[in-house]
Amino acid sequence: MLTMGKCKPLLLTLFLAAPLAHSQTGPLTDLPLRPPTAPNTTMSRQQGDQGPDSMVIPLKISYGKKSQEWTAQKLAALPHETLQVADARNQAQMTFSGVPLMALLVELGVPQKLKGKDLRLYVVAEGRDGNKVVYSLGEVSPDLHDGSVLLVDSVDGKPLADNGPIELISSGERRDSRWVRGVVSIKVQAAD
Repeated sequence: MLTMGKCKPLLLTLFLAAPLAHSQTGPLTDLPLRPPTAPNTTMSRQQGDQGPDSMVIPLKISYGKKSQEWTAQKLAALPHETLQVADARNQAQMTFSGVPLMALLVELGVPQKLKGKDLRLYVVAEGRDGNKVVYSLGEVSPDLHDGSVLLVDSVDGKPLADNGPIELISSGERRDSRWVRGVVSIKVQAAD
């Protein structure tokens, strides 16, 4: 007498063998057997040929229905400003170089001179680590605020390494709590 534990492998063997035996003698024998198709690796080869920067997510800036994508290479071609900041952790002076955020927002239709309802606009910046910060547009606009908000691509004359390739920094603050390292998204939104 067979126990239940011994029946399962026997039934599985019979179940798997039956279709195989049928297909060798049945009407399906005329169909050619084809190996599975190879996966399409074209995209990964192209990215690999472009170097390590091709795997970096570009910065997407959006306002309403308009948006643009920026890489460190595209930012490097634009006029830069420098900002000297004392690093509290390392007790060292650092020089950042980057593009004013407001210059890129104006390209998307954000008013350069803010007034009235424009002052309800704010910016949500997100890093690749999921960290999000908020700036009012008044803080970003050099027309209203003395501090600078820059999208930097270099520090002390060298490209950003761990915090890059693009970092959002701001001056006029006591700490770097609202800096966004590895920034990947900036959205301009309106408060209700």
